[in-house]
Amino acid sequence: MITQKMKYALKALLVLGDEARRDHPEALTIEAIAKRSGTPKRFLEQILLEVRNAGVVASIRGRSGGYTLIKRPEDVSISELLRLIDGPIAPLPCLSRRAYQRCEDCTDEASCRLRRVFSEVFWSYLILIESLSLADMLGSEAVAAQVTGA
Repeated sequence: MITQKMKYALKALLVLGDEARRDHPEALTIEAIAKRSGTPKRFLEQILLEVRNAGVVASIRGRSGGYTLIKRPEDVSISELLRLIDGPIAPLPCLSRRAYQRCEDCTDEASCRLRRVFSEVFWSYLILIESLSLADMLGSEAVAAQVTGA
C-alpha cells in the first residue's frame, strides 16, 4: 500500500504535468499546486523538496517563481518515485534489489517458502509498476485515480 505522502507527491506531479502540457506553462506556487491537487499545503513543501533533489522538478525563486516539471512525464518512473518517497517496495527485505537484507529469522533463503511465494507475486507486481510512468497517469484518469485513490 502506498503512503499518503506518496499520494500527495503523485497528485502534485499530476498537476505539474498538466501544467507542462499547456501551450504556455508557468511555474506553480505551492499554494496553487495544493489547491489544484486537493492536498494540504503544509506537506507539499517537504515532498517537493525531495522530488526536486531527485531532479524531477525545479524550483524557481522570485515573483513569478514556483515549481515546474523538468523531466518529461515519460521519463518519470512511478517505481522510482515510490522508492524515493516510501523507500523499498519489496514485501520482504530479502527480495529487495536495492535494499537487500537477509531476514533475521531465516536460516536458509533457498528453502524459505515465504520468500518463494512472495517472490512470484512481487516480480509480477514489479514488472507492472516498473513500466508505469507519469505520462501513463496523465494520459489516463482511470490509472491516476487507481494509483492516488482519488
